[in-house]
Amino acid sequence: MVLILATRDDVRMPDPNSVSWQMHADPAMWIAGIASLYLQALHPKAVAGVVQNSNFQADPLGRLKRTADFVGLGVYGTDEEIATAAARVRATHRSLRGVVDGQTFRVDEPELLLWVHCSEVSCFETVLDRAGYGLSDRQKDLYYAEQRSAAALVGLHPDEVPGSRREMAEYFDRMRPVLRRTTDSDVIYDFLHGPPVQGPLRHGLPVYRVLVGHLAYSVLPDWAVELHGRKSYAHADLWLRMMRRTALLIPGKVRRLAPPGHLRRAIERHGRHVTPSKARLP
Repeated sequence: MVLILATRDDVRMPDPNSVSWQMHADPAMWIAGIASLYLQALHPKAVAGVVQNSNFQADPLGRLKRTADFVGLGVYGTDEEIATAAARVRATHRSLRGVVDGQTFRVDEPELLLWVHCSEVSCFETVLDRAGYGLSDRQKDLYYAEQRSAAALVGLHPDEVPGSRREMAEYFDRMRPVLRRTTDSDVIYDFLHGPPVQGPLRHGLPVYRVLVGHLAYSVLPDWAVELHGRKSYAHADLWLRMMRRTALLIPGKVRRLAPPGHLRRAIERHGRHVTPSKARLP
């Protein structure tokens, strides 16, 4: 695959009438996002690039916030915000290197960028589906096609990114022989189960570990759980649906006050008529 710098003119970004616009506002996205980090960690080079270059142990909340910030910008940000963030991410990736089995590699290798993208969007779609969001098969395929725009932001050409459920399944089938549990994946597993937070937040870690950390692990595909080698919850989907229903009891206006706030600002820019709703799904 040739790394091609995509621009906003190369691909249509999600808009207020897209599946992405509605779906990414759902509270189950937080569990889906953490699940995607467990999945990403199964690629030896991808996880080595994170462990060897990131300060996530020293700044756990900052690392998670930056990831959520970039995902949110890709759907709800302005052209200028998206262009600035994408350029910053590409520049950072260009400067980073990792080492696996004595071989040095670039963090922005197309294979690794594609793995991270597919891990994210696959978890977003499948976890929300298991949470009861309720997309049709056609809407799921539309979502994968829309999310090619996110891959373009990090430098991949949209045509070389899976754009449907079938293409995504075929991609994971091809990748399975590459994936394995490593010392680095164990580091990520432990981190996501108990980020080393300080102050009053540390008292909430036991609850987080049960209701978020291990639940996100438990909604991985069965083959990914098998590779990680730890048991998952027996009734993960039930817990996931209960957590989503509980979160939805919080009014949308209140949920949108939480950082990074990209959706709240998008509604302020465009008007209340763009507020995400399943009724707006194409």
